[in-house]
Amino acid sequence: MGFHALFSNTIGNYNTADGVQALEQNTDGIHNTATGFQSLLSNTTGDGNTATGATALFSNTIGTYNTAMGGGALTGNTTGNYNTATGLFALAANDTGVQNTATGAAALYDNTTGNYNTAVGVQALENNTTGSGNIALGLNAGSGITTANNVISIGIGGQDVSNSCYIGRIFGATSSGGAAVFVNADGRLGTATSSKRFKEDIKPMNNASEALFSLKPVSFRYKKEIDPQSIPQFGLVAEDVDKVNSNLVVRDKDGNINTVRYEQINAMLLNEFLKEHKKVEAQQATIDQLKSKAAKQEATIADLTQGMAVLTAQLKKQGAQIQKVSAQIEMTKPASRLVANKP
Repeated sequence: MGFHALFSNTIGNYNTADGVQALEQNTDGIHNTATGFQSLLSNTTGDGNTATGATALFSNTIGTYNTAMGGGALTGNTTGNYNTATGLFALAANDTGVQNTATGAAALYDNTTGNYNTAVGVQALENNTTGSGNIALGLNAGSGITTANNVISIGIGGQDVSNSCYIGRIFGATSSGGAAVFVNADGRLGTATSSKRFKEDIKPMNNASEALFSLKPVSFRYKKEIDPQSIPQFGLVAEDVDKVNSNLVVRDKDGNINTVRYEQINAMLLNEFLKEHKKVEAQQATIDQLKSKAAKQEATIADLTQGMAVLTAQLKKQGAQIQKVSAQIEMTKPASRLVANKP
């Protein structure tokens, strides 16, 4: 239906063309559906394509099993397969890229040879050209990605760094009363649970925390590709920690050492603090006892000193009385007489 619709078709079967020049150059492609002005115009032998919208899949020649819904959707695709574009100019520049999914106007707009990308949102991953395996969700999500691979960007532009993840509206946002989020080697997110109902084999830590005394804190900077700003960092080297206690490190899926379980070290620090606190309390109790004894001894010494003072005063008084009596006795003695000796 339409001027030059399926104009060149020779042996192609099960095709539907509705629109001016829809499927115009198709010769033997099968199971194609073109609805809209010049939709699937260049298709020759491509099979299983669906194009809905003006110039949708316009340049497709031998690409197969592509779905384009929206004006200009997948308009530049030539040989790419299994792509799905929903929205005005979604995947517009895609040439040979395969298995891409774009939902939203101009989503994955500049993609040419990138594969296995998923963009949901207006202009999501719009600047990606050759990057593959990227996922973007939200308005302009992933706009910072051009050639990087395996990047996840949710609600934020992200950066062109392979094997990374960016989530908007998190940094600086306070979650009062919440719990810290952890991620394991399988990429699973979760929070640490502390309730007794989740635990078994519970026992005191005792001396297990003394492994901390063998750890060697260091200062360092991350490599440029990780931290272009080279901000000074402080922490531990996971390989060194592994030598002290292998339970204090996290490994990746291949068993390689990745990072330190700092939250466990914090618990061990608490145990050491409590042990030292008990020692300090015991020492303080001993000090208090010694102070009490010293105070009693000081009181006893004070009493003795006071007693000695009283005794000294009494002795002085008695000495004065003795001297007085002695003087009186001297005064009552008879006078001395001289006796002449007879020849």
